[in-house]
Amino acid sequence: MFIISLAGGALGNEFGGGFLGAPIAHLQVPAENITSGPNVGSFHITNTMVTTWGAIVVVLLMGFFATRKMTVVPTGFQTVFEVLIEYFQNLGHGLAGKRSATYIPLVLTIFVFIVVSNWMGILPGFGTIGWIETADELVHHAEVEAEEDHEELDLSTIEMNVFDGGGNVGILGFGSVSDTITVEEYEEHGVEDGKQAGVLVPYLRSANTDVNTTLAIALVAMFFVHFWAFRTLGFFSHAGKYFNIRQGPIWFFVGILEMISEVARIISFTFRLFGNIFAGEVLLVAMAFLIPLVGIIPFLGLELFVGLIQAFIFSMLTLVFAAVAGASHDEH
Repeated sequence: MFIISLAGGALGNEFGGGFLGAPIAHLQVPAENITSGPNVGSFHITNTMVTTWGAIVVVLLMGFFATRKMTVVPTGFQTVFEVLIEYFQNLGHGLAGKRSATYIPLVLTIFVFIVVSNWMGILPGFGTIGWIETADELVHHAEVEAEEDHEELDLSTIEMNVFDGGGNVGILGFGSVSDTITVEEYEEHGVEDGKQAGVLVPYLRSANTDVNTTLAIALVAMFFVHFWAFRTLGFFSHAGKYFNIRQGPIWFFVGILEMISEVARIISFTFRLFGNIFAGEVLLVAMAFLIPLVGIIPFLGLELFVGLIQAFIFSMLTLVFAAVAGASHDEH
């Protein structure tokens, strides 16, 4: 199977194989729009928005089925949720005592949402089914970028995929690794009847490969960390950690450092999750391109593990930050 996959991928294509491979998927840091034009007014819906909403629906359904028929002896999803809740309750009690009962609902929600979002990203269809950006649109965007960078546009460096049919939906399937054409070749020779050239822009992309999603989760987490601290310690006591003038200039600068550390936490939260999940998606795309079928299998297991670990790290850091922020800094 490994030999067949190696011969059928992009590597084997250089030696007359490539019968299983597909062109490498379109990759970029910003999320892609699901249509070429705006969806609501001038607003564009992106593929990461769609998967975020899908993850929310999955989490709600899991909660519904876990609590629909609750029994003294748990079964099904009730068992899974009870194990998770008890585990996080024990961790929280060790970190923050009784106050942890306030933190656990949000911490556990963040954990479940991130796990579901990460694991959805390895499902079939992610990155391989989408709408086709035509050659004219692709050239227009390349011209704009070249003009902004003050560079000369080279059409021979812009590659497109060749798709069957004339619809707007395209699929990168097995055996299509050689179905590529440059814009220069397209303008000179065109494509066969019944085919079209363009770039596939996927409908689905893992939610946490969008830095806006991870930033939103980080902002929600840090907002509640400080909200709980204000409610536990009082406004002036908690704010005094960051605006301390009465104890002299040294403590004033300590407060500034504390504020910088809070901003650093948000940045760390955001880019740790985004970087790991985006890098994992790029790795899966690369392995599916080079060694389809077999080559991707161990990395799917790795992505399941990384997705779980990143969710645990994010949720645990939220719990730790909440416990530290809610602790009194009085002299005693």
